[in-house]
Amino acid sequence: MLERSLSLYTEEHNDSYHKRMLFIVTPVFNRKDFTYSFLQSLKKQTYDDFKVIIVDDGSTDSTSDMIVENFPEVILLREPGDLWWSEATNIGVKHAIKLGASKIMTMNNDTLLDSNLIQDLLDYSLQHPNSLLMPIGLHHETEVLIDGGWNINWKTAQYRNMLDLVNSSEHKFHHVNVAPGRCLLIPVKVFEEIGFFDALNFPQAVADFDFTARACNKGFNILVCHGARIKIYPLDSGSVDIIINKSLKNYFLHLFGKKGLGNLKWFIMFSIKNAPRRYLLTFLIFGIIRRVVNYFTIKPKERGLES
Repeated sequence: MLERSLSLYTEEHNDSYHKRMLFIVTPVFNRKDFTYSFLQSLKKQTYDDFKVIIVDDGSTDSTSDMIVENFPEVILLREPGDLWWSEATNIGVKHAIKLGASKIMTMNNDTLLDSNLIQDLLDYSLQHPNSLLMPIGLHHETEVLIDGGWNINWKTAQYRNMLDLVNSSEHKFHHVNVAPGRCLLIPVKVFEEIGFFDALNFPQAVADFDFTARACNKGFNILVCHGARIKIYPLDSGSVDIIINKSLKNYFLHLFGKKGLGNLKWFIMFSIKNAPRRYLLTFLIFGIIRRVVNYFTIKPKERGLES
């Protein structure tokens, strides 16, 4: 982790620091227990000068009622249930900016936060104020490292989890060219320059990688902060369920469904928008082949349980 002295600011630094309005934006749909645990972990943060916006996209399990009853400080936006992740997040982000946010942290409700997470990310942001920052991801039970940020090789269409770089740098961070949106600290300046999540082309999956790829292409750094940690549930996703429970129906959903990690339409659009022109054709060919073939060969296991 960064030296704790980074948190011992002068009075001048503190005044400047606290003028920066941080908003956490989380879209939810059902899974009330996840949301409850997530909000509880936010209440335990050592840094508490932030506001939380929950966008409830039509939950039918009384999620909104639970939030109102147990977390009255949360800004709750109720939506009709047809937004999916990207547009629900955009609504929360736009509302936060309207309220004066200078930094946005997108977060998913299926994450658990170290008590110092927000403080740690803000410590990094003091030295990298215009960068997008993400923590490392640990398995929610074993705390084994399972997410070190991602790099896309545009020549080969390979996605690499950068686990080997965690704690290998004297700077306690490393660069990546895409990042998941499950916990991402984003300066409002980034939204002002590149726009919001592309809900039209990527209503669910891929939107976070598209957003961060666009930010990277615009010259913003994306840093994985080794001293900031979240716990995640690697198999608790409808997208992963499609891969685990193999069938012809799920194969179709994998390639064409809104929760399909191999969605061909989204991959092609992502490629056209973000791949360097000189690599576009090979990126498309290799990427499409992998998505069509790999469904039957991938055998997902819950990363982090092997220890």
